[in-house]
Amino acid sequence: MLALGGCDHRPVCPPGARCLLYGNAAEPLSLDPSKIDGIWEHNIVSQVMIGLTDRDPLGRPVPAMATSWSTSADGLTWTFHLRDAQWSDGVPVTAGDFVFAMRRLEDPKTGSYSAFLIYPIKNAERINAGKAPPSTLGVEAPDPRTLVIRLEHPWVNLLLYTSGRAMWPEPEHAIRRWGDAWTLPGRYVGDGPYTVVSWKLGDKVVLKKNPRFWDAANVCYGEIDFFPSSDAISNERSVRNRELDVSTTVQSNRIAYLRRTGMASSLHVAPESGVTYLAFNLKDPSLRDVRVRQALSMGIDREFITRKLLRGGQVPAYSFVPPGLLGYDDGPKTYWSGWTFAARQAEARRLLAAAGYGPGHPLKLVIKHRNSSDPLLFMPAIQADWKDIGVQATLQQNDVQVAYQEYEIHDFQVGDAGWLSEDPIVYLDLARSDTGGQNYGEYSNPAYDAALDAARATPDVTTYNADMRKAEAMLLADAPIAPLFYVSSRNLVNPAITNWFDNPTDQHPAHLLCRRPSSVGAVGAAAA
Repeated sequence: MLALGGCDHRPVCPPGARCLLYGNAAEPLSLDPSKIDGIWEHNIVSQVMIGLTDRDPLGRPVPAMATSWSTSADGLTWTFHLRDAQWSDGVPVTAGDFVFAMRRLEDPKTGSYSAFLIYPIKNAERINAGKAPPSTLGVEAPDPRTLVIRLEHPWVNLLLYTSGRAMWPEPEHAIRRWGDAWTLPGRYVGDGPYTVVSWKLGDKVVLKKNPRFWDAANVCYGEIDFFPSSDAISNERSVRNRELDVSTTVQSNRIAYLRRTGMASSLHVAPESGVTYLAFNLKDPSLRDVRVRQALSMGIDREFITRKLLRGGQVPAYSFVPPGLLGYDDGPKTYWSGWTFAARQAEARRLLAAAGYGPGHPLKLVIKHRNSSDPLLFMPAIQADWKDIGVQATLQQNDVQVAYQEYEIHDFQVGDAGWLSEDPIVYLDLARSDTGGQNYGEYSNPAYDAALDAARATPDVTTYNADMRKAEAMLLADAPIAPLFYVSSRNLVNPAITNWFDNPTDQHPAHLLCRRPSSVGAVGAAAA
């Protein structure tokens, strides 16, 4: 693990090189684009894989592997024209690599939890359900530099996905040769600005600049070291001492302290498109009754959690989709969102009693939660809130990646989770009956699925909003989830780093970052 103390503990960077030391929130479970689903994994793999588009410093889509694209008049066909580029082993990147990757993502044998993200592509959902072969997916490569994507219905937000993991290319030649072992250091083949050179569990993932990247001349850092560190206090000290250049783990209630103690120039806090929520496992007998789930949700004091406890820019959530997202007017809220907390507590006790729970027969639950900084703060508050309405809750913390793995196999009663996306419908897609593992609580409602299908199928904004509101209202009424708060991004960044701009997606491609020349000083060439 990264040592703490003085600047002499900073890992050695090759003479004359620039190294970026990145405090990442957790250990990756995989570096396979089709098998990752955590932001801590995306932070790494997005440096070695690049898609049809990329993000600029403000988080906006810009051309990358595709230099241009067009859509048909009916919105059902997109054509992308690719640049001349190579994989890190010198093999040309072709449109066929995009076709291969998306077919692999949807193939049920791959077991990807991200397959639902591209269900608008023709036959994707049927393939993932095992009802059609991967070869029928609506993607084709008429020539090595042309990719055609055919859709089930118009997908106005498609360009929000072309820079993400579900649509990255994958090196067919390497995967055919090595199988699942293709992601091991020494075998990993990427088309992005960096390539994987080592991965030591519990220590770090090391990336080196890819000289074959099409824009390598403009890549500033020669090496990026990703350290899996969820300890916010240790990370603070490491950034302060220049042992880390970036930390994505910042404890919310320490923001005021950081500003007072000379870290203001390193602190980046901004609104982010995301929500933190509780998922209820509907297969658990204790949670099948909607009255129980509503009682648990309304029994949480969101105002105390966000304004008194976290104090990091989070906003209480009474809907699942964050407000202000592209194409969706603010949706419905829980029916009790305007009540006082005392009134919510009273109604929660009444609902629990109606469901058969009370002092002589208390509801007992285990809440599994992430061991990252914020859940460690707010989960005891939820435990106390539920105690006040007669619920006996036991907390069980897990490493972030372990927690999500258990949610995906539905091994929990109550679990805390988060989701980040610019696309409003994807929040609601998490609760579709056909989503798979990321529908953690296995919620299933045919009317809900139908409303989302209708929303996706219409090009009319008014109809889209009506169908989305209909679906979200059903979700809030059935309460398979309890939204807690809309999130903020919080990072500590060495002030010498340039091109880091706060944005709603909290995406900061490392190949766009650099450092000011004056940063070479007390810690020599290793400084960032």
